[in-house]
Amino acid sequence: MFRGSSFHTIDAKGRIIVPVRFRSLIQAGGGNGVMVSKLDNGLVAYPFDEWSRIENSIMSAPQKDELMRRFIRVFIGSAAECFSDKQERILIPPPLRHYAGLEKEIVLVGVLTHFEIRSRENWDKENAQQEDDMTQAEVGAEIAKLLL
Repeated sequence: MFRGSSFHTIDAKGRIIVPVRFRSLIQAGGGNGVMVSKLDNGLVAYPFDEWSRIENSIMSAPQKDELMRRFIRVFIGSAAECFSDKQERILIPPPLRHYAGLEKEIVLVGVLTHFEIRSRENWDKENAQQEDDMTQAEVGAEIAKLLL
């Protein structure tokens, strides 16, 4: 499972270093790279086996709803295979970098089955929003159910 956060930089060519603790999970997932797509103003990166599971789930779901078709179009249509180079870096394509606002400082966040790639600025905003969300009783109650 992908866990924890790592603070890194993205170089001028759009390459990022994947943390060592994530590399073994990626390799166990069927390759030396990840599928990357956009979601929630950031990027999501899935090992190939997990991406295959997602695609199978999407193909088996009814696609009558306009919002679901749009999601599939954007999520799958934006996806890119990003392979590791000899220095264990992955190259993030320019359209995905632009979408996520990746310029210099980035954060890789483990989210169990995948990891997210976010700009440091957006990550700091996300953390602040989460702190605000915790003050809402119903959110706190739902989180407490997960942790108990």
